Amino acid sequence: MGTVTNLVDKAPIIILGASGQIGRALVARLAGYCVGLTRSEVDLTHLSRLSSYLDQYNPSAVINAAAYTQVDRAETEEALALHINGEAPGILAQWCAHRGIPFVHFSTDYVFAGTGERPWTETERVAPLNAYGRTKLEGERQVAAAGGRWLIFRTSWVYDATGRNFLTTVLRLALEREELSVVHDQYGAPTYAPQLATAVLTALARAQSLAEFPSGVYHLCHAGETSWHGFATAIFEVARARGIALKVHAVKPIPTSAYPVSAKRPANSRLNTDKVRRILQVSLPDWQLGLASCMETFCERHPS
Repeated sequence: MGTVTNLVDKAPIIILGASGQIGRALVARLAGYCVGLTRSEVDLTHLSRLSSYLDQYNPSAVINAAAYTQVDRAETEEALALHINGEAPGILAQWCAHRGIPFVHFSTDYVFAGTGERPWTETERVAPLNAYGRTKLEGERQVAAAGGRWLIFRTSWVYDATGRNFLTTVLRLALEREELSVVHDQYGAPTYAPQLATAVLTALARAQSLAEFPSGVYHLCHAGETSWHGFATAIFEVARARGIALKVHAVKPIPTSAYPVSAKRPANSRLNTDKVRRILQVSLPDWQLGLASCMETFCERHPS
C-alpha cells in the first residue's frame, strides 16, 4: 500500500472505465484512495459534458482506463470509436493540464503496422492497420497536444480472470469442445491486468517523485512472447495442472488467413519495454508468471 499512499494526499485518484479489466484492477489496488467511475456514470461519448462530470471532484490525478475496444465493430463504427478513443482523452487531458494534475491513459500495440519480428520501440513509425488502431493513435496525439503532466502506456493482449477476454473465452470453449483452432502467426505478450495496474501505479508514483515529470509514451507489458496458439496451449496446461477437467484434446494451429475477421490484426505485437524500465523503473515478469497468477484467481472463483 506504500505506493498508493505516496500517490495521494487528501484527494483521491479518479479511475474512468472502472468496470473494465484494467479499471477493475486499478480500483482494487487503490481501495479507498480512488473514485471509480463506470460508463453509466461518465459517458465518454458526451464530449461536451466531460469537464462538468469531473468538476464535481478534486482529484490528485485522473487515470483513463475507458475505451472502445470492439476491434471488428470499429470498422463500421469508427466515428463512435473516435469519440471515445480519440477526442475524449484529449478533453480529459486538457482538464488535467489546466489543474496541474497528472493524466494517465492507455494505448495499444495496434498503433503499429505489425511487420517484422523485432519488438517495437516508442520512437518507431506508427501505421495502424485498422480503425481501432487509428482511433487509439488519435487519442495519443490529443493527449500529448494537451500538454501538462501525462503518461501514455501502450500495452498488449490484456486479460484477467473474470472479464470477456481471450483466456476466459478459450477456457469456456475448452470445457465444451474436443478440438479448437487458434491462430499461430500473430505474436505478442499476454498482459495480466492486475499486474499491469500495479506497475502503472508504481510508475505514476515514480514520475511524481522526479524533479521533472517525464511526460511521454511508454510501452508496458509482460516480458517474453508467444502466439495466440501458444497462449491457449499454456492456458490449458495450467488449467489441467490445477485440476480443471477440460474436454478439449486438440488445439490446431491455423494461420491468420484461415480466421477471417473484419479488422486486420498486426502479426507482430511485440513491444520493447526498455524505456519504462529505464525512466520509471518498472517492469512486468515473464508472461507465464502472469498466467499462473491469473489461473490461481480463476480457480478460486470457479472451484471444481
